[in-house]
Amino acid sequence: MRRAVALTLAAGAAWAARRALARRIGNSPLWPLPALETPVSGHSPRRALRTLIVSRTEPAEGVLHLILESPELPGWTPGAHVDVTLPSGLVRQYSLCGDPRERGRYAIAVRLVADGRGGSREAHARLVEGAELDVRPPRNRFELVPAPSYVFVAGGIGITPILPMLRAATAAGADWTLLYGGRSRASMPFLAELAAYGGRVAVFPEDERGRPDLAPLSAAGPGTLVYCCGPEPLAAAVLAAAADPAAVRLERFAAGAATGAARPFTVELRRSGREVEVGTDESVLTAVRRALPATPYSCEQGFCGTCQHRVLAGEVDHRDELLTDGERGDSMLLCVSRARGDRLVLDL
Repeated sequence: MRRAVALTLAAGAAWAARRALARRIGNSPLWPLPALETPVSGHSPRRALRTLIVSRTEPAEGVLHLILESPELPGWTPGAHVDVTLPSGLVRQYSLCGDPRERGRYAIAVRLVADGRGGSREAHARLVEGAELDVRPPRNRFELVPAPSYVFVAGGIGITPILPMLRAATAAGADWTLLYGGRSRASMPFLAELAAYGGRVAVFPEDERGRPDLAPLSAAGPGTLVYCCGPEPLAAAVLAAAADPAAVRLERFAAGAATGAARPFTVELRRSGREVEVGTDESVLTAVRRALPATPYSCEQGFCGTCQHRVLAGEVDHRDELLTDGERGDSMLLCVSRARGDRLVLDL
């Protein structure tokens, strides 16, 4: 009897050890690395989820609308986005624009940017109905906070994270208004869906009405929250027009907005025993790749996390839209963030 109990306990301990090791490797597949207590370099902790594209439509000129399905897809909340791995390996970020109540189904929309960096062109050319597509679980840094009233402002494809917010605000019985701008009606997706909300939605095709009239922002009463998604000029105009700038929640199209004049600095690559100089007109990623060409990267806009690396010394000027406050304590995204001083030390 004692032998059976001992064998059972030993088997249980071995099973627990295997589970712990599997979790550690799953969270840090580069483990073990001698200089890294918690490896993060070049690795996103969020596992890929394989989905099937079940629908491909074009709700506006140059806009691709995809419906993705998989039983593995976790729940999400309005404002969330997913990292999408394109067939080439490029990673791009797209807001979820469907209904969170539809389990196992995500919807995204992709605006074609002809002179962009290639991600949207690849999506339009290669993401077809019936194809498989990898996404990472949703991340939300644009969370809809409960409030009695809202003013939503969207510019072009910036309508995508706003759509689920409108549904949620309506279901909650909140008072809300949407100001929706774009180059032309033909280029503005989801107008038919928005028409169901009647007078709550004000549409501003620039070729007909000019830019959105932001007067409702200055007239917003106490307790009203403002949610804006769009290009940087629109975000700046919304902040300037808002009665209470502290009530404004923004999601911009591009990360890495400068917080001050760029200055050169030195980056020490501790494990490699090398130093690189980062110029005023280049990113840390560019400088590091001169010394270490295999350093992984993808979006180059501070969204995907592929170039996240551990910081051993120095103060970081974080310019990303991804890392949590805890992660910013000891790591950075090389593509957009910089040094606040003259020197950074990276575990590379």
